[in-house]
Amino acid sequence: MKRLTALLLFVTIFAACSSSDEPRPTSQNPVVTDPTDDTTENPIPEEPIETGAIKYMALGDSYTVGQNVCSACSFPAQLEVAIEAHITGGVQTDMIATTGWTTTNLIDAINAANPAQDYNLVTLLIGVNNQYQSKPFSLYETEFPQLVNKAIQLAGNDMNNVIVVSIPDYAYTPYGSSLPGTMMTITTQIAQYNAFASNYCQTHGIVFVNITDITQNGLNNPYLVASDGLHPSEVAYALFVERILPVALQTLP
Repeated sequence: MKRLTALLLFVTIFAACSSSDEPRPTSQNPVVTDPTDDTTENPIPEEPIETGAIKYMALGDSYTVGQNVCSACSFPAQLEVAIEAHITGGVQTDMIATTGWTTTNLIDAINAANPAQDYNLVTLLIGVNNQYQSKPFSLYETEFPQLVNKAIQLAGNDMNNVIVVSIPDYAYTPYGSSLPGTMMTITTQIAQYNAFASNYCQTHGIVFVNITDITQNGLNNPYLVASDGLHPSEVAYALFVERILPVALQTLP
């Protein structure tokens, strides 16, 4: 019965965030990379987790903001609701993210904001604008580790409270596929960024959740793409949350 209740809640989140009547996809591949555990299965607890108030910080760019979807439809907003369904306390979500930000912009913004370092959960999704703006890949190689370290600091210096999320592949959107001769280039370069992030996280014991394959269904499943033809839709973000939630719950006290 508890599993049924959780399932019904997840369906309710979908319904509240999406007006589409098209069938919704489900995540199919195990994609959570937890370098401290060989298993890719992270079951959701059947009983509510005893917690106080949870502080969650979301770091990133347009994919964290939820560009072109409702304020309750971004993946951090949906993750907040999903977490609250499985804990006894509430969730306070803060965000440092803006559409168009590169790793450099995010570092500068975190330094300027100087947020508290007592978050129970921090997510980091960054890098697409480095690729889109043709920044040297070496910049990402330098600044991504800096951002992971900043995320760890914000998480009370506990790396177990940090989740890095892979970069979506915008080649599989109407906008990305319309760029002459560059669709394969986009996919190849995004894969390079994600491979670096994944390898770094695995080496340093940081959880990395791959959601890129969800976005690579965007051309075959238009409901995965927002109305601007570029960013993920609320349905796609809900699928992100389906993968992030089990490991997020494991980070909580």
